Amino acid sequence: MADVVGTGWLYEAGIGEERAALVENGIILEALIEAEGEGARTGAIHAARLAEILPGKKAGLIVLDTGEEALIDPLPIGVTEGGNLFARITRSAIPEPGRPKRAKARHVEKADAARPAPSLRERLEATGIAVTELAAHGPDRLEEAGWSELLEQAATGAIPFPGGALRIDPTPAMTVVDVDGALPPADLAVAGARAAGEAIRRLGIGGSTVIDLPSLEAKAARQAAAEAFDAALPQPFERTAVNGFGLLQIVRKRAGPSILERVRYDAAATAARTLLRTAERTAGAGTRTLTAHPAVIAGIEAVPDWLPQLARRQGADIALVANPSLALWRGHVSAAYPG
Repeated sequence: MADVVGTGWLYEAGIGEERAALVENGIILEALIEAEGEGARTGAIHAARLAEILPGKKAGLIVLDTGEEALIDPLPIGVTEGGNLFARITRSAIPEPGRPKRAKARHVEKADAARPAPSLRERLEATGIAVTELAAHGPDRLEEAGWSELLEQAATGAIPFPGGALRIDPTPAMTVVDVDGALPPADLAVAGARAAGEAIRRLGIGGSTVIDLPSLEAKAARQAAAEAFDAALPQPFERTAVNGFGLLQIVRKRAGPSILERVRYDAAATAARTLLRTAERTAGAGTRTLTAHPAVIAGIEAVPDWLPQLARRQGADIALVANPSLALWRGHVSAAYPG
C-alpha cells in the first residue's frame, strides 16, 4: 500500500456510483459507496401517500412520490389510509436475499417541503476533513490504499489480522463476526475485538452485530477485549459487555446498506460498476473490451447511459464480451493497443 502521510477523504464520481474512502497513512479507515438508481436516500424528504396501516396500528406502508414503498413508524397522527403526507427517509432500502428490506421513514410537517438527500460529496465536506477528488487519468490512490482488497474482503467475509482472522456473515437479523486464530485466548480476544471494530467501520456495517470471541473466564481479559473494541470503532454505538462465552453485541446506526451487503446481495451490479471503474483507468488506445461473467455484462447493458459515458471518458469505442467461465469478480479490460 502507498505510504501516504495524513488523513483525508478520497472521492471519485464514477460511472454508476460515487465512492469514497477515509484514508490515514495509506490505509482505508472507512469506505462509502453510493450507487445511482438505488431509490430513496437517507435524509431526503418525499411527498407520500399512506397506503396501508399495518397490524397493530403503530406503523404503516407508504408510497413515495417516486413509486417506491417505505415503512413509516410511528404512524402520523390524523392521516388515514389514502391520505397524503411528507416523510423523511431515516434508512434507505437494504438488499437481502429475496425481497429487499424497504426503506424506513418518519412523518414531517408540510412546512418541511420535499427535498433531496445530501449528496455523498456534501456529506464528506460536512465532516470537516479534507476531501480530494480523484480523476481517472491520475494516480489510482484508492487502489493504492487497498480498494480492491476491501471489496474482496466484503465478498468473502474473510479478513486476516496478525495472529488470526475474522469471518463476517450478514444475516437478515444481524451481522455475525467469528474470531479465530492461534494466539492464546486472551491475546486473541483483544486482537480479534480490535480487528472487528476496524472492519465494522471500514465496511460501514450498521444495525446489530454479534462478535464471537474466545471464551474468557477472567473479567480483566474480557474488559481488555471490550476496551480494544472501543478504541477501534468511533462512537456512536451501544454494546454489551463481553460475557464469559466471549460474546459481544453491538448496535450501531444503520442509514443504508453496508459495503458488505452491497457486495454480497447486489453482487452483479456492484461488480459491473467496479469493472467500469477498471475500464476508465485502462491505458492504451483503440477499442476497450470488457470481458466478464454474463450477469456482469447484463448489469452494464441494463443501464443505457453507462457505455456512452465510458466511451466519452475514454475517447474510444467499447466492446462487451460475456464469458460464463469467469467468476463475478474476475472481469477484465483490454485495449486494442495497450499503453
